[in-house]
Amino acid sequence: MDSKIRRMAILASMGVILLVSLLVLYANGDQGGPAPKGTARPPAESSEEDAGQQGPGKGGVVNGQIGDDLSAFLKDDTFFDPESNPILEAARDNASRLSMMVTSVEKDLRIQIVDTQGELVTGESFLVRLDGLGEYKDLDKDGVIYIGDLSAGEYYVELMPMEGYRMPENGTKVRVKDKVEYVAIDDISLLLLTEADIDVAAEDTEVADAIADADATEISQLQTSTANSRVGIDVSKWNGEIDWDRVKNAGVEFAIVRAGYRGSTTGSLVEDSCFAANMRGAAASGMPVGVYFFTQAVNEVEAVEEASAVLQLIREYDLDYPVFIDTEGAGGNGRADNLDADTRTAVCEAFCRTIANAGYTAGVYASRNWYNNNLHVDKLEHYCIWLAEYRHTPLYQGYYHMWQYTSKGAVDGIAGNVDMNVSYLQIP
Repeated sequence: MDSKIRRMAILASMGVILLVSLLVLYANGDQGGPAPKGTARPPAESSEEDAGQQGPGKGGVVNGQIGDDLSAFLKDDTFFDPESNPILEAARDNASRLSMMVTSVEKDLRIQIVDTQGELVTGESFLVRLDGLGEYKDLDKDGVIYIGDLSAGEYYVELMPMEGYRMPENGTKVRVKDKVEYVAIDDISLLLLTEADIDVAAEDTEVADAIADADATEISQLQTSTANSRVGIDVSKWNGEIDWDRVKNAGVEFAIVRAGYRGSTTGSLVEDSCFAANMRGAAASGMPVGVYFFTQAVNEVEAVEEASAVLQLIREYDLDYPVFIDTEGAGGNGRADNLDADTRTAVCEAFCRTIANAGYTAGVYASRNWYNNNLHVDKLEHYCIWLAEYRHTPLYQGYYHMWQYTSKGAVDGIAGNVDMNVSYLQIP
């Protein structure tokens, strides 16, 4: 635990003790104060023995008050001394206790060091020992130690002693999985960051490949729905603050909201800064919604992490449309930009299978060129295919369920351009 967190815990405990003490002082002072005008306070009951042994100014009973100076503790230099006060000592001891949360997705272990509040403890180079394999250090001091390329089986993990912390007395026995099981990671919330935690300019570098493929026939107006189609938009933080009532009144029938992204440099899992506001605003207006997540996963394990992050973010919202993995480039230097088609397809399928196993409809978003050159679409067609192609009539020859036909749309309630879509999904 950071020294800052430790100080905060101690100060909080001191504040509670002081508050309770002042309340006691106030209550007793009120009880022993002057009686209301026109009344007489009955004398306190005391025995002759008490009177002989104790008198005013010596701890005797005076008008119901025990002792003559209830604020004396404030003059005690050791009362709030954390080194001598047992209550503060107990609070400090509790604040320094650590535990481990251990997860395996496929032939790996992620060990997260957390405090008593379940928060990651950062700023320390914690050390763990894996039985039979040696010690592993948290070199970047982020509270997470990742160990890959392990053989499947059971392992014993110990958190090694570190000055200033109380470590678990016993280690933890864990099972390393042989294959990805495509189920949500329960403790993924510990890895979810906000944009305040990262270098946004370096991490959020998504580039829409469909823009380069657009031609002069691109439609920028909101299209008209039919008996078999609905018109909608997709939005993220780049669209700023949205007036969802005005958007709905303009004729928009659904919205796909960006939940977040994986950083293209560090691989951090990051929530879109406008996600919660967009989800609440859309819900308040009665707008049906789905979500998408921009991937920079480089393998199936990371794809499961991304799907788990989305499932964590959407847990309190109702979705009508699918959960999409958005697979595009990140400016040429993204950590996943140079994946081969086999790996990229495996990433998309792992994401979709994890989402589907959680009970949601899953889908893949990509441009025509991306589907044709960077994915094996035949392995993904049982999920919802969302095509991005900016022309009057798509050239893409495969089957698709949604079509993003422009990034230059305009709609009342949103400042600037907005992506527009047609959905052929049969959603009420």
